[in-house]
Amino acid sequence: MKEIIEMLPDSISHQIKKLHPASIARIEEIRIRVMKRVEVVIMGKPVFLSSITTYEDSVNLLNELSHYSIYTLEEELKKGYITVCGGHRVGLSGRVITEGGRVKAIRDVTSFNIRIAKEKLGVAEGYIPYLYDGKWLNTLIIGPPQTGKTTLLRDFARIISSGFHQIESNKVGIVDERSEIAGCVNGVPQHQLGERVDVLDACPKAEGMMMMIRSMSPDVLIVDEIGTRQDAEAVMEAVHAGVQLFVTVHGYCARDLMNRPTLRLLFEAQVFDRYLELSRKNGPGTVQHILNQHGEQLNAERSVTK
Repeated sequence: MKEIIEMLPDSISHQIKKLHPASIARIEEIRIRVMKRVEVVIMGKPVFLSSITTYEDSVNLLNELSHYSIYTLEEELKKGYITVCGGHRVGLSGRVITEGGRVKAIRDVTSFNIRIAKEKLGVAEGYIPYLYDGKWLNTLIIGPPQTGKTTLLRDFARIISSGFHQIESNKVGIVDERSEIAGCVNGVPQHQLGERVDVLDACPKAEGMMMMIRSMSPDVLIVDEIGTRQDAEAVMEAVHAGVQLFVTVHGYCARDLMNRPTLRLLFEAQVFDRYLELSRKNGPGTVQHILNQHGEQLNAERSVTK
């Protein structure tokens, strides 16, 4: 949180510092909107600060994010988010400039969504017996937004690359289209991922999976939030290439995803050996069910945050 607080306008940072230290540690998002109160999301609950954000505040924040060179953020502005030191991601919205029917940039940024990266080492360890059987099993982590999918995936990357007790370390390739898993800044991961990890940062998933397999020969490929038909086809290609997969997807349960046309191919081919279904029932990171490839439940409910 320190690097986030330091880049915020003084009027906002002073108010956040007044919050209870335990609350600051549990902040998930800081949402800043011009001419509105700042919204701080703590454990899924909104807390509104007293002062109103001015247009000058938004300009100052954008200058801090770009190190006073907005042109260096041209590619990021096309995508609508920036990754900053610490692996935190700042989503942006405002007036969109298009060219040829495609987004060219966002100008007059009036909303910022600062998502605080939560690095929780060890949260995935309790699930290793379900996901390793002589080799890492192809695993799909399922959950709605803000249920801890990326946090869990990040810790699996660390464990797989480092080894765990009698399990040997593996080469891990991460295709990080939105710079969230590794949280790269200038290509350097900001999170602890182990020594045997290679990252393709800000690379489209479908293309990146094939690039990673051809160039870095990973044992395990890690990808966040698949969803398109191209993503599904790339996953199939990775499986045929003999690479194990740890992948996340937005959804409520495996049964829900089976009816999604873009992903149906993966279920029909029974690509995944394990499904982890997450929710916020007991806070972010609640693993409600672990299923095998036939949809049979393997576990009792528990939370990765405890």
